[in-house]
Amino acid sequence: MSVADTFSSTVWSGSLLLALPVAAAAGLVSFLSPCVLPLVPGYLSYVTGLSGADLASAERRRRGQVALGTLLFVLGFSAVFVSAGVLAGSVGGFLLQEARTLQVVLGLLTVVLGLAFMGLVPGLQREWRLHRAPALGLAGAPLLGVLFGLGWTPCIGPTLAAVLALGATDGGAARGGVLALAYCLGLGLPFLVAGLAYRRALGAFGRVRRHSAAVMRVGGAMLVTLGVLLVTGVWQELSVRLQVLVSGFTPAV
Repeated sequence: MSVADTFSSTVWSGSLLLALPVAAAAGLVSFLSPCVLPLVPGYLSYVTGLSGADLASAERRRRGQVALGTLLFVLGFSAVFVSAGVLAGSVGGFLLQEARTLQVVLGLLTVVLGLAFMGLVPGLQREWRLHRAPALGLAGAPLLGVLFGLGWTPCIGPTLAAVLALGATDGGAARGGVLALAYCLGLGLPFLVAGLAYRRALGAFGRVRRHSAAVMRVGGAMLVTLGVLLVTGVWQELSVRLQVLVSGFTPAV
């Protein structure tokens, strides 16, 4: 099978078509969570080497610097998360003969993670995060991204764990990596938008923070629903039906 055929069969599978928007939504929920959103201005300052006032000025000559620094930061944590996705998919592929058991176990875990995300599981809301970081500017942006990925906070870790669970249940290193990449896009694109529209973003952040409890409840409910679908086998049934629908479609790649 050629590389193009492998890519097509990976991306256009029914299970992955269902999981990709879920993974991207999980990334967006992570960005909007109280663990990340308040830290965004600080991270943008660290990775661009610009102060908040410089970012707010939005001068044209600085936009390239902001975009590059933010992109390098996103690539840093994406490398961590995609590696984790590939590993989860590899393990899932190895355990494919026990796929149903794996779905039930990871589904139950996802339900617990969703409840934890909503703050309903005591002891799982401790935050391990990077409170201080060196202002290294562009040179340190990828490193700070890696540190951001490795120092992930448990209060939003459930969203990433749910995506990794999807990669494991679908099976295959490539699928696990693609799902993790979708998660990184959902998390990383808002960083880029916030950097390029810093002044407007600050106002939007304030509105989101006033409704942070609702964000956590919606995100947690999404994870609980996903877990229930996995446990009951409905997720697999939906994947099969979607596979039938797209089986007659030949993608350009």
